Amino acid sequence: MSPTRLFCLSALAAALASPAMAQTGGKLKVGLMLPATGTFAALGTAIENGFRQYVNEQGGKLGGREVEFVKVDDESDPSKATDNVNKLVKRDNVDVLVGTVHSGVAMAMAKVAKDTGTLLVVPNAGADAVTGPMCAVNIFRSSFSNWQPGYAMGEVVAKRGHKKVVTITWKYAAGDESVRGFKEAFEKAGGSVVKELSLPFPNVEFQALLTEIAATRPDAVYTFFAGGGAVKFVKDYAAAGLKKSIPLYGAGFLTDGTLEAQGADADGLYTTLHYADSLGNAKDNAFRLAYAKAYKLQPDVYAVQGYDAAQMLGIGLAAVKGDTSKKAEIAAAIEKARIDSPRGPFTISKAHNPVQDMYLRQVVGKENKLVSVASKQLADPGRGCRM
Repeated sequence: MSPTRLFCLSALAAALASPAMAQTGGKLKVGLMLPATGTFAALGTAIENGFRQYVNEQGGKLGGREVEFVKVDDESDPSKATDNVNKLVKRDNVDVLVGTVHSGVAMAMAKVAKDTGTLLVVPNAGADAVTGPMCAVNIFRSSFSNWQPGYAMGEVVAKRGHKKVVTITWKYAAGDESVRGFKEAFEKAGGSVVKELSLPFPNVEFQALLTEIAATRPDAVYTFFAGGGAVKFVKDYAAAGLKKSIPLYGAGFLTDGTLEAQGADADGLYTTLHYADSLGNAKDNAFRLAYAKAYKLQPDVYAVQGYDAAQMLGIGLAAVKGDTSKKAEIAAAIEKARIDSPRGPFTISKAHNPVQDMYLRQVVGKENKLVSVASKQLADPGRGCRM
């Protein structure tokens, strides 16, 4: 073989082995770190289903690369989160992280993503810090900040004439931040939060706190619970006789994915969220039909968030032809996109959180029916983000 030909082959081999080629060729490894067991298991399933639905619509590819999934059950346990995410990043060498539901676990994921430069899309956990002090060019959220539905409901409750409110939630990031968002808007409008009640996650022994609510006799109650805890709280609130005397309002997770189990105890409840079961736009109609056909289930907000996580990732990767090393270019493409979501079109803020409509919904039968737009294109303030 001539020296010239040998040189050409060596140069080709070097090019094929270069980082850029490695990051654009071959399969795109997506690390799904979601709850598969415990209180939030059903939420993790819906997110994964939604994500896979979008990927399937694209022929199994994102950014021109075939998608390979690597899964870890995060168990909604913050104490295991750093080890779990490091398994995906360092052992499995994933290109992208997708997760999770629990805000405490998401914070650990965001730290590792920031430290390693791994792309992260958060398809649920609303921890304000993810798009606040922890914000980074490689970190995105397809769902909401905890502040958003809380703030929107604070405006609603004030407009409905309530003056004194008690709040109740789990004592963890999601609950605390949701209550802060509610309180900010409610008190800005002249209302007063007279008592803030909480219990440790995932404790569902509500009786003592319900007795305290009854004794306080507020005009209304604002709450943040999700999953199995939301089911039990709604049923216990009704069983205590409070539903008839003290109106209950909540962030939408109170009644999303939980109505079947809550039954008649949820009828009439008002919640605020970035999705409702009766939006009726063309994108949502097509999404719901395809989801029901694929999974024999009706989709909820968690499925939408998973779908949009994949959609956002697809937009970013298409702009760089699948090269996950081009973080700034991926971010720029997502930031300038108008994302055609089942929830309605939304954009992404500079802190990488959705700027979106917040809907007031009411439970009618087994649906969270649209009442009105509670807050139009509500943007999280992104406090503490320096990017």
